[in-house]
Amino acid sequence: MSCSSGTVLSVCASLSSPLPQSRTPNPNSNSLSFSWLSSFPSLTLSASRSAKNPPNPSRSQDSFIRAAYTRRSRGEAAKKPSRKSWKQRTDMYMRPFLLNVFFSKRFIHAKVVHRGTSKVICVATTNAKDLRNSLPSLIDHNACRVVGRLIAERSMEADVFAVAYEPRKDERIEGRLGIVLDTIKENGIIFI
Repeated sequence: MSCSSGTVLSVCASLSSPLPQSRTPNPNSNSLSFSWLSSFPSLTLSASRSAKNPPNPSRSQDSFIRAAYTRRSRGEAAKKPSRKSWKQRTDMYMRPFLLNVFFSKRFIHAKVVHRGTSKVICVATTNAKDLRNSLPSLIDHNACRVVGRLIAERSMEADVFAVAYEPRKDERIEGRLGIVLDTIKENGIIFI
């Protein structure tokens, strides 16, 4: 068998000179002998362009290769933002309940929210009627302790025993915020 030449290139499965076979035929067995060359498939490649598909003048032949080595421009990066990290994608499931504490000039607000569904599990605020009338001050350290105790009790009633707190940018866990978080810990809630 010989290789064909011209516009169509052919990868031949056999060579011009015969090769020794890997196994010799055994007359007593029904197995066939195969050479190692017969395990390779034959492949036909075409080197000529057919007239049916003319080349596209708007795209050059090596545009695909050039694109692989160019970096993304700022405009492309703005259109397609980068992917979130593994922690950003899984944190919502690893720590599903988030504590949110807000201090206004007049009141203290705290709530526990389920991250996946954005449902509020429990709320405690010094703006509530019972606390507003019973506490002498709605923003002092005693009010922080009362809000922390109420959040702990109400979240345990809702079968939430572990919450996460993520401080905001440049926020220190001290002062009134520290008192609220410490009171929640003292009343049996685990921070994760």
